[in-house]
Amino acid sequence: MTSDLWLKTSGTWINVATILLGTLFGLLLKGRLPIAMQRIITQGVGLITLFVGSSMAASLSKATVGAIDGVILGLVALVLGGLLGEVLRIEAALEGVGNWLKYRFKGQGSFTEGFVAASLLFCVGPMALIGSLNNGLTGDGTLVVIKAAMDGLASIALTSSYGMGVGFSALPVLLYQGLLSLAAGGLAQLIPDPATAPPVMLSTGVGGLMILGLGLNLLEVAQVKVASFLPGLFLAPLLYWLAARLAGG
Repeated sequence: MTSDLWLKTSGTWINVATILLGTLFGLLLKGRLPIAMQRIITQGVGLITLFVGSSMAASLSKATVGAIDGVILGLVALVLGGLLGEVLRIEAALEGVGNWLKYRFKGQGSFTEGFVAASLLFCVGPMALIGSLNNGLTGDGTLVVIKAAMDGLASIALTSSYGMGVGFSALPVLLYQGLLSLAAGGLAQLIPDPATAPPVMLSTGVGGLMILGLGLNLLEVAQVKVASFLPGLFLAPLLYWLAARLAGG
C-alpha cells in the first residue's frame, strides 16, 4: 500500500522537496544580497513568468469550437471566473491563509505576498495537471520532476525577495498535485488524453492568462487579483462542452 502510494505521488513529493530546498537557499541569499539585486532577481522571475504565461495562453487558439473562437471562450471563462472569485472572496481567503501562517510561524516582511505568488505560480499550469495525472496513472513522475526542478529554482529567486512565505506554498502543491495523482484513474475516463484534449487546452490558456497577471504583479506593473480568476480554470471545460453542444446542434 505504501509503495503504491509512493509510485503514484512520487513526483509531487520531489516537487515539495525542491520548493523547500529552494526556499532554504533563498533565505541564505536574502541576508547577503543588496535590495537592488533582490529586485533584479524578482524582475527576472517576472519576465520568465510572462514568457511562460504567453506560451500557455497560446493554447486558446487550439480550443476553437465550430465558429466560436477559443479566445472568446477563454475571455468568457476568465470574466465569469473572476466574478465568481470575487463573490467567493478567494483572493482574500488565500491572503487570510497566508496571514495566519505568517502569524503562526512568526513570518516577517512580504510573507503573505510570497506565499500567494508562489502558490499560484506552482499550481496553475499544464505541467502540474498533466504531470500529476501521468504520475498517478503510470507511475511515471518525469514531467512533475522537471516541474520540480523549475519550481526549486523559482523558489530561490522568490524567497530572496519575499522571504520564507514561499516555502509554505509546498502545502497547496502537495494537496493539489497529490490529490490529482490519486484521482488520476477516474479523471482518465473523462479525459483520455489530457495533453491534447481541447477542454484542457482551454483551461491551460485561461491559466496562461492568469500566469501573465502574476508576472505583471512580480514586475510591479499592475496589481492583478490573480486568485480571483481561479474558478475560470474549472469553468473553461464546462464552457467548451456547452459550446460543443451548441455547435453540434
